[in-house]
Amino acid sequence: MTFAGCLVTLAGPAYSAEPTGNGQGSSTDQSAGTDGTDIYASARVQYSGSVAPDGGTGNVTSSDVNWEPPPCWYAPAFGAKAFKKEMSAELDKATSAPGMAGHAGSAIGQTKAHYEDELGWGDNPGYKDYNVAKDGEGMFWSGVENPNEPDILKRGACTDLPFWVDNGEAPPPRHERAITPEILAALAYQHMQLPDTKVSLAPEQTTKVNLPTWAWLDKAVFDEVQATAAINVPGFALTATTTAKPVSLRLEPGTPDAETYPASGECAIGTDGSIGEPYAKGKADQTPPCGLKYLRSSGDGTFDLQATITWEIAWTGSGGAGGDLPDGMFGTTQAITVQEIQAVNR
Repeated sequence: MTFAGCLVTLAGPAYSAEPTGNGQGSSTDQSAGTDGTDIYASARVQYSGSVAPDGGTGNVTSSDVNWEPPPCWYAPAFGAKAFKKEMSAELDKATSAPGMAGHAGSAIGQTKAHYEDELGWGDNPGYKDYNVAKDGEGMFWSGVENPNEPDILKRGACTDLPFWVDNGEAPPPRHERAITPEILAALAYQHMQLPDTKVSLAPEQTTKVNLPTWAWLDKAVFDEVQATAAINVPGFALTATTTAKPVSLRLEPGTPDAETYPASGECAIGTDGSIGEPYAKGKADQTPPCGLKYLRSSGDGTFDLQATITWEIAWTGSGGAGGDLPDGMFGTTQAITVQEIQAVNR
C-alpha cells in the first residue's frame, strides 16, 4: 500500500538552513508553541567554519564527475503534538479541496487512518492519535530537500510520509535517506569555502619567451580548511566535520606553445607544506621545481594561466564515523603577458 496520490505538504520546517554571511555558522533554531507543543527546526542543518556566505554553495568541485551531494534527506522535525496540529490541519484542508474524490480522496483517507487509527502496511506501523501519548519520547521525521540541488535530482527522491523515531533510536533501515554523519559531511563539503589563493609567480605578470617562470604557494596562505554541518535538537544530535588538505598544484599555461615544470604540470606539496620554491636572486639559470616556460609571444593579448589546486577531502563525525570524500578541485586564472626578447642589431 502506498499513498503516492496524497498531495499533502506540511507547512512546518521542511527546509535546510544555510550558512550565515560571516562564515561562522548559525545557532540552533527551534520554536515552542504557547500550547506546549513544539515544532523544532531540526531539519535545519547548521554550518560553521569555512563555509560559503549568504547560503550559496562553496567553490570546491569534486574530481569525481559521478559524485553528487544528497538531493534530500529525512530529519527529525516535529514533536507528536505539533505534528498532530500541523498534519491534521493539512489533511482537513486537502479533504475539503474541490475535486478530492476517487483515488486522491481515498489516499487522503488512508493517510488520516495511518496517523489516527493505526493503519499500517508492510513494516510501516500506523499511529494512534498521531502518537500524542508518546510526546516527548521521540519525534516525527520528515523529508528535507537540498536547496542547492536542481529539482530534477530531488524529484521522487524523498517521498516517504513522516515517520516516528523514538529518542535515542536509529531510523528504520527502510528509510535509506535518513540523515547520517556521512550525509552531513557531504553537505559540509558542498558548502565549503576554499581560499581564493593566487599563485606567486616570478616574473609576476609579464615574462619573456623561453624564460622560465617560477611558481609557488607559501604554507602561510595555503593550509587545510574545515567546515562543519550539524543537527542538534532535544533527543537527537549529529555532527560531521569535513577537512580539505591541499596536496598539489596543476599549471595549465593557456597555450600549447609552452612547457611546464615538472613536465606533467603537477607540482606536489613539499614536506614543509608549501608548493614550489620562491624565486631568489641568482636562480635565473636554474630550472624551477614548479613553473613554466612560454615558447612564443602572447602578442597584443595575454595567455590565461590556469592554476588548479587539488584538495584531499576527509571527514569525521558523530559516533567515531569517518571516511574520505572525492578530492576537491579549485582553480584560479591569471592573465600572463609574454614578450619577445628584444635584441639589438649592429
